[in-house]
Amino acid sequence: MASNFWTSTHYKELKDPEEINVVNPIDAQRGISVEDFRLIKLHMSNYISKLAQHIKIRQRVVATAVTYMRRVYTRKSLTEYEPQLVAPTCLYLACKAEESVIHAKLIVFYIKKLYADEKFRYEIKDILEMEMKILEALNFYLVVFHPYRSLPEFLQDSGINDTSMTHLTWGLVNDTYRMDLILIHPPFLITLACIYIASVHKEKDIRTWFEELSVDMNIVKNIAMEILDFYENHRLFTEERVHAAFNKLATNS
Repeated sequence: MASNFWTSTHYKELKDPEEINVVNPIDAQRGISVEDFRLIKLHMSNYISKLAQHIKIRQRVVATAVTYMRRVYTRKSLTEYEPQLVAPTCLYLACKAEESVIHAKLIVFYIKKLYADEKFRYEIKDILEMEMKILEALNFYLVVFHPYRSLPEFLQDSGINDTSMTHLTWGLVNDTYRMDLILIHPPFLITLACIYIASVHKEKDIRTWFEELSVDMNIVKNIAMEILDFYENHRLFTEERVHAAFNKLATNS
């Protein structure tokens, strides 16, 4: 089952949980904490989504862009790779990878529309220069396997035909990109965790179907708990805290 959605190359891209949210020493010198790091990545994930909504880019491209951004920061520092430029450039690169090509000038137009700060109102050459840096940071590996790929099949196999539960599950999958789950877990397990949460929330008993799957339900439930913990703690991610984190990043060491 899982083999239909998996490759050994992509498997090698996955990180151990302890490898995620490790603050680069260069950023640590500026006072960036693990929590600051999380806040900045969440903020930039939201920024990619907002930019994509204005340009009318489909969700799969957004998910790919966010994955690129999160992959980059497992290897590069926030100081050297400015988040406000990395985020839109990842969207530009994801559009190419997902065959939804748009011109860089359109990205630049909406960056200027969304960012009031002149410092972050980039030009086309900035996007193109950062694109090469991101490609190198990603080792030119642009393939992303998403939970979306297995979701329709799993929903059908589980016997779920409830529209509200289907919508809830898709929404949960979208929200997983506000976390680092895609860097840690195989996509099909993330899909199952979202279906599990939705089934519990909607009081749909699909335990028999889960028992028939050749997966470790402890892992599925642990992923589900990570998602629920995110929702529980999301109220702590205030704009004030985000600004404070970016202010640290802007401070000269």
